[in-house]
Amino acid sequence: MKETALFFAVLFLLTVWFAWNLWNVVQLFKGLCERFWTRPMWWLRLLSVTLFTGAAAWVFGVSAGGLDTREACELTHYQPYDSDYRAAHTDEPRRMFPLHNKCNASYDLVPSWVNPTVVACFVIAVLCIVVLGWLGVSRALAVKRKELRS
Repeated sequence: MKETALFFAVLFLLTVWFAWNLWNVVQLFKGLCERFWTRPMWWLRLLSVTLFTGAAAWVFGVSAGGLDTREACELTHYQPYDSDYRAAHTDEPRRMFPLHNKCNASYDLVPSWVNPTVVACFVIAVLCIVVLGWLGVSRALAVKRKELRS
């Protein structure tokens, strides 16, 4: 009972975050035309969209291959499953980053775009946090200067 309630609470929060990010994408493009990128809210919207995109790409990469890797390799992707290779590289599918889930030495179930997307989203998120900090400090200094003049 408790696990079901927690599951639905998490599902509800993810749905709200997804809807918020759809709205943010529209607002980001509108803000580019109106120079709203000089305001903190534009950067907060970009941070939210970037974190959501990066998390979605990471979850997509982690779930590549499903529950049965052998079945995914052979039946879905038509690749031979090399159990010797998998035994020699047991830690690869369990790593948090970079994501890999290889059928054999030459075929990875994780799409090639996943790892660069996660890195790009991380870099953009750090940039957003730095700009938000810079905007906050510069506005606080402007208010302080204004108080000192009066």
